[in-house]
Amino acid sequence: MRIVIQRVSSASVSVSGQVLGSIGNGLVVLLGIEETDTQKEVDWLVQKLINMRLFADEAGKMNKSVMDNNGEVLLISQFTLFADIKKGNRPSYLRAARPEKAIPLYEYFISKLNERMGKPCKTGVFGANMQVELVNDGPVTIVADSENE
Repeated sequence: MRIVIQRVSSASVSVSGQVLGSIGNGLVVLLGIEETDTQKEVDWLVQKLINMRLFADEAGKMNKSVMDNNGEVLLISQFTLFADIKKGNRPSYLRAARPEKAIPLYEYFISKLNERMGKPCKTGVFGANMQVELVNDGPVTIVADSENE
């Protein structure tokens, strides 16, 4: 499982011109689920995500988490995070989990994130063609992979 975390001052996700979720200060999280992933990877990444110190403290150092900062999270499913570009010019997505496996883990990620944060995260629609707009703050962008647990 892989996530790309972007610290933002604002962000939104739309499908067919309709805004489905928007946040102010917080994190946009792009979530890629691999065929071999389980709830164990979700648990580890959610814990890592909510405790990662990506926000400035009073001294201007990145010492506060999204929880400390009372920030929000916009979670977007993104199978392309497991693109394989070794051969040719067309990416292969064989490592990305099929929807039958990915959707339950995506939903589990949402429920664990909501539970740990004590408030609901915003989301897009799994498998939809989404338009994501964000103002990257910093910019701060971090990639976390459950392979590194």
